[in-house]
Amino acid sequence: MSKRRIFFGVLAVLAVVGALGVWASSRLYVVPIIMYHQVYDVGHRRLDTVSLRLFEWQMAYIKKNRFHVLPLKKLVQIIKEGKPLPRKSVVITFDDGYENNYWNAFPILRKYQFPATIFMVSDFIDVPGYLTREQLREMAAQGIDIASHTRTHAYLPSVSAEIASEQIRKSKERLEQELGIKVSHFSYPSGGFNEKIKFLVQEAGYESACTTNRGYDRFMHDPYELKRIRLSDADNRMDYLWMKLSGFYNLFRQARSPD
Repeated sequence: MSKRRIFFGVLAVLAVVGALGVWASSRLYVVPIIMYHQVYDVGHRRLDTVSLRLFEWQMAYIKKNRFHVLPLKKLVQIIKEGKPLPRKSVVITFDDGYENNYWNAFPILRKYQFPATIFMVSDFIDVPGYLTREQLREMAAQGIDIASHTRTHAYLPSVSAEIASEQIRKSKERLEQELGIKVSHFSYPSGGFNEKIKFLVQEAGYESACTTNRGYDRFMHDPYELKRIRLSDADNRMDYLWMKLSGFYNLFRQARSPD
């Protein structure tokens, strides 16, 4: 066999391997949805807290490395339409509706012009330590999507179907009534859900629901079972952020039971 034929044979093999690699990576890639709770400075690390300095650093990393920060509703639309997921993208979310989201996170999000979603526990509106009606309205008017996190942060798998339905529906109704907005997205408290709860969320008119690392859908085919990735003060190194924002982090996470 001539050297020329060997050369082109090797090129053909490399081309096939490369094509298979691209196909596989496109099948395995997911847009990371990052999850925060509180943004403020504390004397010790907590899993639900990121310091103001670290939050600013993480947002600056996303900006500097030219990630596309998508609104959650845009990602949900892409998933439902079956379109390819946009590479090097990320979605930013917050759970519970702590007031420090307004004082600390919101100015930084505006600085970098990043959209985000806040999953608000509706009965916590105007409760000390949580967001007020006026703060929620201001943020909603400036590109922050306000979504539902139940009425009282009930762990839905542990309550009756009637109570779960009420927690899901009434939260949406109050947020829409008090803020004058359409509430389209939902977050399961502590990530807990089951097939009945997913049905209740759909029945209430939500377009999507986020979990934590619960559920077995690693690749986010189901818009009512969207996995998220927690960021906290522990994520203070570039390699940590690179790994969590790579789009392949779910491959290495241990699957957890939904409920």
